[in-house]
Amino acid sequence: MGGKYRITGDKYPHMGRPRRRGRLILAAAASVVALGLAGWGTLQLIDVFTGGNRKASAADQKTDCLSAKPSAPAKALPEPAKITVNVYNATPRSGLAKKAADELKKRGFTIGKVGNAPAAYDKKVAGPGVLLGAPSATNGSFPVLGTQLQGAVPKTDARRTADVDLILGTKFKAFSTPQSAAASLAALAKPAPAPSC
Repeated sequence: MGGKYRITGDKYPHMGRPRRRGRLILAAAASVVALGLAGWGTLQLIDVFTGGNRKASAADQKTDCLSAKPSAPAKALPEPAKITVNVYNATPRSGLAKKAADELKKRGFTIGKVGNAPAAYDKKVAGPGVLLGAPSATNGSFPVLGTQLQGAVPKTDARRTADVDLILGTKFKAFSTPQSAAASLAALAKPAPAPSC
């Protein structure tokens, strides 16, 4: 071969793209991040299955127990014998108030007036019943009497006496069973359980 340039030897120069270091650095950084995330995920799984840092969680639990409020004392609810119940029938069924009053008397309540509901409630109570009394009855007589009739709606009026009206509505079928009422009453009287520490 003639010419200005002459190739000597048995190796030929390879013409290739110059290497870019930016891609290498980016690939190295991505692999480091991926390895770090994999390691962190492994540690999280180990903590989940072994219970993590038990000393720290025990200390947190003690702090939570110290800051928790003490349980409320048992509510002083009146006994059924101390609650005078006036039973009124707001349904078209005759004799319902008398039957309901007899049942409540068997369960220990003191019975007051028995008869038809006042005009404001007569045939206007769609649910099982309405408990009507003074505002002070909301924390005493209403919860106790409410255990006998699930779904009764408590309402207050301006009376100053301690008696409570039970106005039977159209959905009234029967009182709660004595066992169910007793269980509900026991649950009302119990204080909320304290957190176990």
